Amino acid sequence: YKLSVAPEMDIMEYCRKEWRGNTPVAKRMRKGYEAVAQKFASIRRVRGDNYCALRATLFQALSQATQLPSCLQSEDFTMLPENLLSKYDWIKQWQLKQKLGRKMGEISDEIKEYLMLLRKKWKNISEIKDPIEKQEACDKLFKNEEEEYSLYEALKFLMLNTAIELYNDDKNGRRVPVFSWLLFARDTSSNPCQLMHNHLNHIGHSGGLEQVEMFLLAYTLQYTIQVYRLYKYSTDEFITLYPNDPEEDWPVVTLITEDDRHYNIPARMCQETTL
Repeated sequence: YKLSVAPEMDIMEYCRKEWRGNTPVAKRMRKGYEAVAQKFASIRRVRGDNYCALRATLFQALSQATQLPSCLQSEDFTMLPENLLSKYDWIKQWQLKQKLGRKMGEISDEIKEYLMLLRKKWKNISEIKDPIEKQEACDKLFKNEEEEYSLYEALKFLMLNTAIELYNDDKNGRRVPVFSWLLFARDTSSNPCQLMHNHLNHIGHSGGLEQVEMFLLAYTLQYTIQVYRLYKYSTDEFITLYPNDPEEDWPVVTLITEDDRHYNIPARMCQETTL
């Protein structure tokens, strides 16, 4: 088993190991880690492939889940692939992860399977009351490569669905969040079809999530993703929220990045000491 999320390690010990020198960059990273260490005692390294942002976010969300996110709750949730394919023929070009020794079935069946797996796992883990047991269930899930990668494909498909909704809302004159304009202002994703071809299809294969896609992920799950961006230490962007005006009742997950490409997970919030 390859563990996708490594066991906890003391955060400052990790920092000293990674950033030894006296370059301005190393000094800034150490300061950044010191600031994170005011709030969190440990860090868990996340396997660094192109699913890294999805992996870190999903792991954190599941570790503290107490209910299903609304995107997994609707009655016709499992009909989503069929419904979208009946409206948008171009979704047939969705890039499925290749399974060895298995002929590709209908794309909608395949995605439906991933979506049902995501809902089942989320439901099971959110029903575990004991925090240690919950953590063990998450660790176990992230040791099963076959299942783990299926969950990321489900998340990507939900992101596509959200993007289509936002795009249509904007076209129909409804209010959309600012990131949605930015998402479709790129030359490479001026509509959902391009977003799929040039971005979502590459996530996990040849590219990770870009900043604006972090907003899309957060908005899809209706979670606030709070990121300590260490290389931005001592600027306004050191702690960045996706979305930057989150709803108050959205759960918050926290990640750490040194470069906006690879994300790790802080663990064990320090007990707030009250004076």
